[in-house]
Amino acid sequence: MSAASLSIVIPAYNEDLSIAKTLESLCAIEFLNPEVLIIVDTVQDSTCGAVDQALVKPNKTSVLIQNHGAGPANAIRYGLEKASGTCVVVMMADGSDDSRAIPELANLVQRGVSVACASRYMSGGQQIGGPRIKKFLSKSAGRILYHFAGVGTHDPTNSFKAYSKDFLSNVNLESSSGFEIGIELVAKAHRKSLAIAEVPTIWLDRSDGVSNFKLSRWIPHYLKWFFYCFGPKIKGEKR
Repeated sequence: MSAASLSIVIPAYNEDLSIAKTLESLCAIEFLNPEVLIIVDTVQDSTCGAVDQALVKPNKTSVLIQNHGAGPANAIRYGLEKASGTCVVVMMADGSDDSRAIPELANLVQRGVSVACASRYMSGGQQIGGPRIKKFLSKSAGRILYHFAGVGTHDPTNSFKAYSKDFLSNVNLESSSGFEIGIELVAKAHRKSLAIAEVPTIWLDRSDGVSNFKLSRWIPHYLKWFFYCFGPKIKGEKR
């Protein structure tokens, strides 16, 4: 995809130890020259300086200070609003996501999919490391939604996804906590009977820094969208 049609949104919080490697991994993908938006809460975030000092990064790389309130959900929402591409990928700054999946995700969006998911739990996917309870809960939720609600992915909770900009423009985002936007967008696409697809990915737990994932605080928000998937189909209105 051309730089004009692909945007990558990366929420970050003091990721000075990881962001340079993540940006370098994007440059290593042949023919990939995206708009890259790194979203932080404040100008004091250590990610800002690390991006400035990074020797290898996509040409169109920017750091944006979001104004929706602190936290990853607000950072992602801000990035989705600012992205100019017709396909928008959300990935993490910590190196856990395999950037080599981006062309496949973007290709699915080009072919008409509204939400393309990088799946740890489908055949060919894998999750290496990370808290066991977090893996158990996300994998179980994915299995239930795939088999009993008919959601088109085994891994709705993974944040590593690509979205059609047209779809994003017709969704009223409500998430404000953690990384719940990923499952919110899957849930709303499902209720609207829009195409959801997935490709396998291998997720590796971060090797630098400390995770800011707050399982006990954020799980009620994930449950809201889990149950939302079982509701009736929605037509027309922006929801």
